[in-house]
Amino acid sequence: MATNSSTSLQRLAGELKSLHQEPVEGFLVTLPAEEDLYTWHVAIFGPPDTPYQGGYFKAEMRFPQEYPYSPPRLKFLTPLLHPNVYSDGELCVSILHSPGEDMLSGELPQERWNPTQSVRTILLSVISLLNEPNTFSAANVDASVLYRKWRDSRGKDKQYTDIIKKQVEASLKEAERDGVQVPQTVEEYMATLQKQTTKQTSVSELDDILDYDDYLESSEEEEEEEEEEEEGADQLDDEDNFHDAMS
Repeated sequence: MATNSSTSLQRLAGELKSLHQEPVEGFLVTLPAEEDLYTWHVAIFGPPDTPYQGGYFKAEMRFPQEYPYSPPRLKFLTPLLHPNVYSDGELCVSILHSPGEDMLSGELPQERWNPTQSVRTILLSVISLLNEPNTFSAANVDASVLYRKWRDSRGKDKQYTDIIKKQVEASLKEAERDGVQVPQTVEEYMATLQKQTTKQTSVSELDDILDYDDYLESSEEEEEEEEEEEEGADQLDDEDNFHDAMS
């Protein structure tokens, strides 16, 4: 248990540092709680030339202690109509599916999660899906139907985009409350990468967040204490069982 936690914490801290030093265009990544590296908040700016352009969509990423051997989960907190997003906000994409082969899904093993993947590749996959949804294995069937009508009609059927437009407008009110300036043009989107980088460290100074040696040590000590308590409890149970058997 301690080994898994140590490995995942080191990996997550390293990835967070990398994303702060070399951000992915169109995203803001923060820690809602400094002491918890297993929960990240991600703000996604709607990519240019898509129905989501100008939107501010907040999501939460939760990592298992087995990370990077098991994938994280990404859930949108902001309403988002998309064929690959469940009605509860959970993102459905091959890269977040557990490693191995699933005959029912039709996904190839190399399309699913593996330890060489990272948060960076997940974020790039999100941008790819916002640009071009996967309608072959839709998580939201209604959204998939609306999207295909819009696509096949070459934009004449506007029900899909009208719903998203309302979601984008509502998201801007959330951005205003958060004090985030959302890019509205391609030029602003490209320039935002440099401007917004400082906001990603607003939880604390980057060095403080990523100074995880003490964090790892305290986490391992807590886990060792829990293991010792469990072993002690097991030993007492064995002794009780022994006495019961002798009496």
